[in-house]
Amino acid sequence: MLKSFALGFGLLTFPAVALAGGPPAKPASAAAPAAVDAAHSAPRVQIALLLDTSSSMDGLIDQARRQLWTVVNTFAKARRGTQLAQLEIALYEYGKSSLSSEGGYIRQIVPFTTDLDKVSEELFGLKTNGGDEYCGMVIQKATRNLEWSKNKNDLKLIYIAGNEPFTQGSVSYQSAIADAKERGITVNTIHCGSANEGASTGWAAAAQLASGQALNIDQNKAVVHIAAPQDDEIAKLGRELNKTYVGYGSKGAEAKMRQEAQDTNAAASAGSATTRAVSKASRMYDNSGWDLVDGTKKGAVKLEEMKEEELPAELKGKNADERKAYVDAKAKERADIQGRIQKLQSEREKFVAEKQKAAASAAGGDSLDKAIIESASKQAAAQGMALE
Repeated sequence: MLKSFALGFGLLTFPAVALAGGPPAKPASAAAPAAVDAAHSAPRVQIALLLDTSSSMDGLIDQARRQLWTVVNTFAKARRGTQLAQLEIALYEYGKSSLSSEGGYIRQIVPFTTDLDKVSEELFGLKTNGGDEYCGMVIQKATRNLEWSKNKNDLKLIYIAGNEPFTQGSVSYQSAIADAKERGITVNTIHCGSANEGASTGWAAAAQLASGQALNIDQNKAVVHIAAPQDDEIAKLGRELNKTYVGYGSKGAEAKMRQEAQDTNAAASAGSATTRAVSKASRMYDNSGWDLVDGTKKGAVKLEEMKEEELPAELKGKNADERKAYVDAKAKERADIQGRIQKLQSEREKFVAEKQKAAASAAGGDSLDKAIIESASKQAAAQGMALE
């Protein structure tokens, strides 16, 4: 049972490595990112994380919570040609005895979503206890129940993490992986332990069959945060961004509270407040479903057509021109703050890169951040997509 899962999304940078193969990318036109499987929709990166939440998983869950935002940042520049890609994340848990035995001790936590605060909220809500770990079954459920893109050129990845034998349960991993491959999904295995142990318990064989990567991490490796002079200012600006969000409709108030709560959660660990702020200053942090600034920009809502009861308190009683002027002012304020964060982040990356060079010789075993980023870079390249 997994003891630690270093979902290392700290501001670490790893080189993208191209793999041979993969179909040539077709140029895509700029359509709305929400267009699902349309011929001209934006390229999509879909990542399903399957997390073992049995008794020994507390380290895994803690690091997953604290390090979410770096993976997001890694995909901020994902593109095919000149067209930026949309990142969607799904979460499953498996191996917890409090889950339904009839369902194989498996639960879909979040279907594919671009709502990153929701993903963070659910990670912070996870609890662990003992159970049985059915790898084949959870892969099968994720393959069949998630809304995977039908575009063969989109990047579709499953990462399953654990350290118990891969062969448990009534669904063979061979049949589950065959099902995934038929849908163009690459399964990567993350064994927390030595490569020899992973090979002897089926993790390496499963990845090989899936044409994925067999990754091994040191489950006890501490997540290292390299403090930089820019950290405090970046985190402060990240909190200031919240003032530029204008919630609307039934989801607005709840989503704004979630945003504040995830800021608080991130602030509890070194580096997470910085990486979250960088995410909030990027295109990946899209809240068009509840925020009027993103919503009007993305065409999800039309200010002039909104009913009075749908408006936030600050816009009630205002005419269409006054609404537009208010939202435009918030959009400008947000863009200014995001620009300041991005400038500071550029300076921070240079500082951290130098520190990483100096610390490279002292590094221990791999952590999940390096494993995911390097493997995703390779598999993205095989699909004609770059992360840098």
